[in-house]
Amino acid sequence: MTEQITLTKEQAQDLIKEYGSPLYVYDEAILRKRCREMKSLLPLPNYVPFYSVKANSNLELLKIIREEGFHADAMSPGEILLEEAAGFSTDEIFMVTNNISDAEIQFSIDHGILMSADSISQMERYGMLNPGGEIAVRLNPGIGTGHDDKVVTGGSCKFGTEFKYIPRIKEIAAKYDLHIVGINQHVGSLFLSGEVFFEACRRLLSVASEFPELRIIDFGGGFGVPYEGEARLDIARFSSEFTELITDFLKTYPNQDVHFHTEAGRYLVAECCELLGTVQCRKEVCGVNYVGTDIGFNVLIRPVLYDAYHEIEVFNDAIQNECVTVVGDICESGDILAKDRSLPVTVHGDIIGVKNAGAYGYSMASNYNSRLRPAEVLIGMDGNTRLIRKRDTYLDLLSQM
Repeated sequence: MTEQITLTKEQAQDLIKEYGSPLYVYDEAILRKRCREMKSLLPLPNYVPFYSVKANSNLELLKIIREEGFHADAMSPGEILLEEAAGFSTDEIFMVTNNISDAEIQFSIDHGILMSADSISQMERYGMLNPGGEIAVRLNPGIGTGHDDKVVTGGSCKFGTEFKYIPRIKEIAAKYDLHIVGINQHVGSLFLSGEVFFEACRRLLSVASEFPELRIIDFGGGFGVPYEGEARLDIARFSSEFTELITDFLKTYPNQDVHFHTEAGRYLVAECCELLGTVQCRKEVCGVNYVGTDIGFNVLIRPVLYDAYHEIEVFNDAIQNECVTVVGDICESGDILAKDRSLPVTVHGDIIGVKNAGAYGYSMASNYNSRLRPAEVLIGMDGNTRLIRKRDTYLDLLSQM
């Protein structure tokens, strides 16, 4: 099996003809393969892989990921509702919060879902709302990593509580008779080696004994995939080092039944998806050759938001290449999908594909410029394609007015 979804020119043309452009296309076989790789990351009976739903919250994909044995974390009541609709039970959902309201805290309490407090003040608010309840706390390990400063979630950032405040955490827990049953962390998004992750794990494990009622240690996610030809994350090597780390910890830790969680998001869904679009314009301005498409940053914002690289392919039979800048249809100069790329010469109506589009693609899409969000389709294990999200209509734009 290939590492990414692969479409022929004929497939791309047929899909656009049937479902419209732009279009998110997913491959179920690759999604399931990635799930199974991540599920084998820690071959211990008390390992539970979680899926970070913010990466892609399509209901049909959630159902597949649950079938593969994953639990799910949630950042909001909306994600909880989607997870419940996909079949995740209360004990399969972990609410990982950041600066949420009392109403959102109450939502997780009412739904019987374990919540992680991101700060001491949030923990106190939880205690006032649910005295005697169970809670987890997000700790900041003091180090982080990620493909962009905007996605580094450990060290100097807005997330978690530093270890030095653990005595204060205990005071709040005692004040409201809260039972701290979990600790969690996150270092950042899209790492392709384990050095920082493992060091953060060691730091988190070093304070586990501070919490005598602990039954969950959640190491977070951020497992990356290559976008620009980088070496893949070596899952076999990562698994070996991870297993050794946890096995050594358990040799001296009194609770042998403690469960270990990870929160993979991108790793599961990025490579199973290709975003298709259509060439709608060609022109030269100030010496730059532009290829204008219908893939604006309302459809895929990662290149604009993170200066992220996505491989572009052109579905035509051109034998010559040209240097072009591929742009979208949004009224912003920054609406650039790919800059100064050598691509096959295109003409109006050609179909292009954006690889690795399954993570933080549709989930970050919007109606900016009052444009419509695209449809999503899934190529099933049997090779047949089905619609898993309808394209917006113009009536949808007016439905909440």
